[in-house]
Amino acid sequence: MTTKSSTFSSVISGSPMITSEKLVGSENYLSWSASVELWFMGQGYEDHLVTQEADIPEVYRVQWRKIDAQLCSVLWQSVDPKILHHLRAYKTCFKFWNQAKGLYTNDIQRLYKVASSIVNVRQQDMDLSTYIGQIASLKEEFLTVMPLTTDVGDQRIQIDKFFMVLTLIGLRPDLKTVRDQILGSSSVPSLDDVFARLLRISSTQTLSSDNTLDSSVLVSQTNSRGGRSGNRGRGQRPHCTYCNKLGHTRDRCYQLHGRPPRTAHPPSSSTSQGIFLTDSEYDDYLRYQATKSASVAFVAQTGNASACLTHTSSLGPWILDYGTSDHISGNKDLFSSITTTFALPTVTLANGSQTMAKGFGFAHPLPSLPLHSVLYALECPFNLISISKITRTLNCSITFSDKFVTLQDWSTGKTIGIGRESQGLYHLTLPSPAKMVPSFSSLSSLACESYQLGKHTRVSFPKRLNNRAKSPFELVHTDVWGPCRTASTLGFQYFVTFTDDYSRCTWLFLMKNRAELFSIFQKFYAEIQTQFNISIRVLRSDNAREYFSAPFTSFMSQHGIIHQSSYAHTPQQNGVAERKNRHLVETARTLLLHSHVPFRFWGDAVLTACYLINRMPSSALHDQIPHSLLFLNQPLYFLSPRVFGCTCFVHILTPG
Repeated sequence: MTTKSSTFSSVISGSPMITSEKLVGSENYLSWSASVELWFMGQGYEDHLVTQEADIPEVYRVQWRKIDAQLCSVLWQSVDPKILHHLRAYKTCFKFWNQAKGLYTNDIQRLYKVASSIVNVRQQDMDLSTYIGQIASLKEEFLTVMPLTTDVGDQRIQIDKFFMVLTLIGLRPDLKTVRDQILGSSSVPSLDDVFARLLRISSTQTLSSDNTLDSSVLVSQTNSRGGRSGNRGRGQRPHCTYCNKLGHTRDRCYQLHGRPPRTAHPPSSSTSQGIFLTDSEYDDYLRYQATKSASVAFVAQTGNASACLTHTSSLGPWILDYGTSDHISGNKDLFSSITTTFALPTVTLANGSQTMAKGFGFAHPLPSLPLHSVLYALECPFNLISISKITRTLNCSITFSDKFVTLQDWSTGKTIGIGRESQGLYHLTLPSPAKMVPSFSSLSSLACESYQLGKHTRVSFPKRLNNRAKSPFELVHTDVWGPCRTASTLGFQYFVTFTDDYSRCTWLFLMKNRAELFSIFQKFYAEIQTQFNISIRVLRSDNAREYFSAPFTSFMSQHGIIHQSSYAHTPQQNGVAERKNRHLVETARTLLLHSHVPFRFWGDAVLTACYLINRMPSSALHDQIPHSLLFLNQPLYFLSPRVFGCTCFVHILTPG
């Protein structure tokens, strides 16, 4: 604690102004507090912000109180009148300062606003100078709430805060309440806490299931056990973000909104949420729906309360119809399971005839399009998908064009299914499952883009026929390997191989960088011409840039060498060189491991591996030896080979 001398001078006379920027809330608290601290330090009274009156020695307390009151009045003048009533009760600098700090230092809210501005900043109609000035201003604001620090712990906390704010910025509008609760919390949550909270909400949110009420479904209150109304849906129970209970959402929370008049005393039996009608009103509604004119109109109706349930099935052409109130099919083979009950609905067809549904079940027209409770009506000649039901149930949009129809998820933008127009109707098709149904196996499938994209694989490469080159160096395979994470003892990180297709004899050169490839190839070409008096005819490589440099291309053209390169991302076309590299690396690794030699000697190991492989029988040559095919009259070894990594004794001939 710092104390002044026994004589305190009064604060600046008149009406001093700490800062021209009055405190208006959390949006300018940081800049305001910095100005206040600077002003107090300039006057020599910074201890009044951090010291309570009780900590002042008794002999100085009266004078301290007098000066503190003057300073506090100056603080009052630096605050906007609209928020001063929150702070007027605090008549010491210490209490005033700490209360303002507690109210307006929620740095998460400030960081959220700044980050939102940064993410959404656009030039639009601004001139460049104004736009650049806005960017600079946002940078200063960001550094104010996220100051640079060299402390690793503080950096980790700042990174967590920043990514937590980015997570909140990107949430969908329907999660605004959750975002506001996190931003408004008294303590700043950690990034892991926010993730855990969002995942808990995600696990309780489900798409509209069988018991979901929408504008096309009217449910009457009943105690009957028949039908499929009530709380017997298959989806997970909804979660309320207000009372944190399951079974309802925030917009239906009784604790927040109170109970509706009709449900102030709910009965003990299970009831459905939604629009409540009497049985007679519900029957009138069904009769009205049955008389509506539509291309194909279906109305599910029961004697008791029920919901018009929707979803689809998987095999054969499915027609999208905006006039249906339920998904329906007359083909039993399309159902993976069918359930029958005594309360099955009556289906009214487009021609006015009525038929009783034989059951309901589960169907799957596309892998990403599961549908529950599809009505099975034997007399229905079509497989129909209700557009109104599918858009609400799957939270998707449907786009029609002249030839195709696309189902797209609203939240993710992912394409759920693609159909095509045929004879004026839009069909959702999936070719392969139709072959699983005997009655459909002979039908020709329609071309489906989503099917091709969903199951697209590369065509398998056929085994290479026995079309090996007929003479040495008619075809040479080459490939560059590296970089190796550990440089060799001489600093090499790459190697390049040249393999003769006729003999499968391999030349291996170590490289420090890829730029050495051209000079190495020139040496290799000169060696072949000198030793064998043969010119290389074809060089086969991958698409590495080193093989297409200007000097390399010019050299190939001057010497009449044809350069064959593989297609992009198709190493199989350069398979001889690729497999040779693998054989060399695996052999070198084995030599190093067996001899317990440090890995930095990998360059010596791979050269030894190449030397040995050239002198071993090859299955590609029908157990002939590559070296013997090229060097007919030479022995395999001029000196007997030694075990790699073994101890050697060198005789030094120098005197002494």
